[in-house]
Amino acid sequence: MMKVAVIMGSISDMPVMQEAIDILKAFDIETEVDIVSAHRTPEKLFDFSKNAHTRGISVIIAGAGGAAHLPGMVASMTPLPVIGVPVKSSNSIDGWDSVLSILQMPGGVPVATVALNGAKNAGILAAQIIGCHNKIVLDRIISYKTGLKEAVDIASESLNK
Repeated sequence: MMKVAVIMGSISDMPVMQEAIDILKAFDIETEVDIVSAHRTPEKLFDFSKNAHTRGISVIIAGAGGAAHLPGMVASMTPLPVIGVPVKSSNSIDGWDSVLSILQMPGGVPVATVALNGAKNAGILAAQIIGCHNKIVLDRIISYKTGLKEAVDIASESLNK
């Protein structure tokens, strides 16, 4: 089974990033979770980024608030897809600084960016990437999306009664 790394710049990001961990577990995808600060632990950031692919990681989800350099710095050093989760933190400008820091990457260093505090979608996107090469995960995604459709159909029917 392929593995997704879920990293964050600070333990204060954990309540947001837990949504990615939870959805990945629901898809039965192994996760590795850690705190890797772009500003406080740069050596750890370099080691993690350069070696994640050698440890069986397939996708990296990186959450960060404020200046939010973590996703982009990881993307600059890894061959793996990186999904950035902008986190609305206590030192953020209503979250916009985080969104723009992750979204506005230079050409050649892509970071897929989800909504502010959108870790659940980051987990789903990571599963979809893995599903491209793993039929079991692909079938779980199909089932999940069918469940979303059915929930809307049920809600729609209840309105028309």
